[in-house]
Amino acid sequence: MTPLNYNHLYYFYTVASEGSITKASALLHLTPQTISGQITGFESQIGVELFERKGKKLILSEMGQLIFSYAEEIFQLGDELKNVIKTQEPAHWLTFTVGVTGVIPKVLAFQLLNPVLNMSDSIRLICKEGDQESLLAELAVNKLDLVLTDQPLPMGSHIKAYNHHLTESGFTFFATSKLANGCNKNFPKSLNAQPFLMQGKNTAVRQRLSAWLEKHSIVPNIIAEFDDSALLKSFGQEGYGIFTAPTLIEETIMSQYHVKIVGRTDEFKEHYYVISPERRLKHPAILEIVSSAN
Repeated sequence: MTPLNYNHLYYFYTVASEGSITKASALLHLTPQTISGQITGFESQIGVELFERKGKKLILSEMGQLIFSYAEEIFQLGDELKNVIKTQEPAHWLTFTVGVTGVIPKVLAFQLLNPVLNMSDSIRLICKEGDQESLLAELAVNKLDLVLTDQPLPMGSHIKAYNHHLTESGFTFFATSKLANGCNKNFPKSLNAQPFLMQGKNTAVRQRLSAWLEKHSIVPNIIAEFDDSALLKSFGQEGYGIFTAPTLIEETIMSQYHVKIVGRTDEFKEHYYVISPERRLKHPAILEIVSSAN
C-alpha cells in the first residue's frame, strides 16, 4: 500500500479549514493552481473525491468529512509535538472529547461541562455537536469519550456503551413582557390558544410537552418548530411566542434573552444522561461532571 502523503493531507486540511483554495493558497504562500493540483493528486492517490464542487464553492464529501476529522487530530498532535520540542517539556494536557446532542440547550451544556475546566488536572476540552445517532457512532470507534444527551442509549443497541443518569429538571415557560402579562394568571389554562414555539417533533421533550398540554386540555397556536434550542429562544426573545426551557437554567434564560416567567411545572421533566464506553466510570473528567451535577 502506498504510504500516505502528509503534504497532500495538510493541503487538503488547510483548504477544508479555510473553506476555499484561494484562502488556503494565501495562508500557505502557494499559488491556487499548485494547491488545486495537489488536491487532485491526493484524490487520485486515495481513490476518493474529497470535495463536491458546487459552482465556486467546495463542499466536503462524506468521505472528505471523515478524512478531515482524522487530519484534525493528526495535526493537533503535531502542534503538541512542536510545543514539546520547543519547551523541552512533555505536554501534560489530558484531552477530553465530548459529543453534545443538538437538543441540549447550550447554556445547560456549559453548566454541566464547565466543572471540567476547573479541575486541578490540565484538561483540553473538545466539544462536538450532532445528532445522537452520529455521536454514538463516533463513541463506538473511540473518537469521543462521552456523549451528553437527553435520551438514554436504547435497549438492544449494538453499541457497547452505558447510560449514566446525570440530572433532571422541570420546565419553565417564558415569554416577552407583553406576551407574559396576559398569561400569568390561571396558569396553565392561560396557555390555551396562545402563540407557541415548540421543539422539533423528534425530540424527547416535545413528546412530554405535548402529552402535558393534552392532559390539561390546552391547544396552543404553534407558530414554529425548532430542532435548535438556541434558535427557538431567539424567536421567543423577539416575541413570536411562548417557549419552554429547563428550570435549571431559568435565571440565565431571563438574563440572556430578556424574557419573563409565565409559569413552571414539574409534572413533566427532562432527564439528562452521559453515555460512556465504560460501565464503571473512571475518566477523571467524567467523574467531575457527574459529581458536580449531583
